[in-house]
Amino acid sequence: MSHGTGGSALGMGWFGRRLAEKGYIVVGANHHGNTAIEPYQPEGFLCAWERSRDLSTLLDKFVRDPKYGGHIDQKRIFAAGFSLGGHTVIASAGAVYAKDQFLAWLADQPGVNGPREFPDLGDHVERLTENSEPFRTSMTRHGHSYHDPRIKAVFAMAPAPTVRGFTTDSLAEITVPIYIQTGAADQECPVESCTNWLGAKNPSFQIEILDGDIGHYVFLSEPTKYAIEDVPEIAIDPAGINRRTIHQHAADTADRFFSATV
Repeated sequence: MSHGTGGSALGMGWFGRRLAEKGYIVVGANHHGNTAIEPYQPEGFLCAWERSRDLSTLLDKFVRDPKYGGHIDQKRIFAAGFSLGGHTVIASAGAVYAKDQFLAWLADQPGVNGPREFPDLGDHVERLTENSEPFRTSMTRHGHSYHDPRIKAVFAMAPAPTVRGFTTDSLAEITVPIYIQTGAADQECPVESCTNWLGAKNPSFQIEILDGDIGHYVFLSEPTKYAIEDVPEIAIDPAGINRRTIHQHAADTADRFFSATV
């Protein structure tokens, strides 16, 4: 399970808990440098391809784990993610990211220099390129395939605009079943430029657009009083939107989809 940019596995706890109640073993990644449980690092936001490597490394660990390994049916391994996590799990299914393709698309998006969690992200690229050997090394890997054949199906919630960097050929060649669920009113990851664009590249992808005023952050946990006061733009949904109901629908849909693929 892969969180959105700047988020955490805990923020996707609603999804993990519901699947665990259905008998799944759920492993949530906290992607280094891109997670709210530690200080943000620009490398963690810029090198999104490293996230799929995170998932494969975690999977390696858990199938060998003495407590969990014997309980894991390796014919029924699935991946789910939200926002940049949606990008991550689609990459784990075989989509290949081309940095220049994404930058060309981004150039036509006015005033975008980074996500809301790291609005000056683009300003860090030159410094990192000059001073950071790990960053330069990671950049040489952006066009690699991170397909993990152990993953039998993928459930992506509101995949991020970075999917516009996925090459057309790699998307068309994906045979792993993929289900994409997005709110019709998503302003962060607009349906036409993200979800529907992906669907047009591979007609086998199952697409569900949630009607009404359902936005991007409905896929985060139900907000606490503190969250409502501190980050109302993330925590408060439009009138009539019941986040708990949408969460239940998403988890039930993922369960049915996963169950039908094996």
